[in-house]
Amino acid sequence: MKRKINYLGFLSLLALIAILGWTTENTGLYGFFGFAYYLRYFWVIPDEFFKLNVQKASTFAFMAEVISLVPFMFICSYAYGGTKAVPTAFGLSFAVAIFAFTAALIVLEVKERKGAEND
Repeated sequence: MKRKINYLGFLSLLALIAILGWTTENTGLYGFFGFAYYLRYFWVIPDEFFKLNVQKASTFAFMAEVISLVPFMFICSYAYGGTKAVPTAFGLSFAVAIFAFTAALIVLEVKERKGAEND
């Protein structure tokens, strides 16, 4: 039987950007090491329930990004002025989306494991 590839594991490739931070001494890129967490998904078999959990987590992350964009836009426009506010607000809302996706997926996986222990 052919083994299916879990494409969520490819998010771990973004951790390679942190190596650029090390070579260029740009400490702002070290945050990309957080994407190394997704390496574990290369060993997870993507069944229907896993895909449903990813869909739920991504929906939650999308809504968190959309809702957080407006407050970040107001805060950044007040703090930075007009020109730097938009890219900063979009960057912060994207960071919220990544964090929300990861947190929601972890919570859903913990719930799934607890449910599997009861069987």
